[in-house]
Amino acid sequence: MVIAYWIVAGLLAVLYLYSGGMKLVRSAEQLRPMMAWVDSMPLSAVRVVGALEILGVVGLILPPLVGVLTWLTIAAAVGLVLVQVGGITLHVRRGEIRVLGLNVALLALAAVEVWLATIWL
Repeated sequence: MVIAYWIVAGLLAVLYLYSGGMKLVRSAEQLRPMMAWVDSMPLSAVRVVGALEILGVVGLILPPLVGVLTWLTIAAAVGLVLVQVGGITLHVRRGEIRVLGLNVALLALAAVEVWLATIWL
């Protein structure tokens, strides 16, 4: 279970660090080609989503690595599940059904991470 946890955490970390980092540092014009939904939200909300994704990664990696406040790992994984539920909801509302694959995959990975964290920690 420990190895499975770290594999899933690593995958989620890479994806969310990239996605969250872009949302934090790029302008709306730079994000638009990859994320058309940024036009339907204030840039501050996009930045908040990016910050939540980065914090989720920190919560997945840091507590189990140092062995302190490990309950934060479960909270971080649940938070990433909620981020994806919000993303799926946004895409469905906008009629962007074709782009849901990545969101569903990330939702599944985050849900598996919740389960692995409750089993391991």
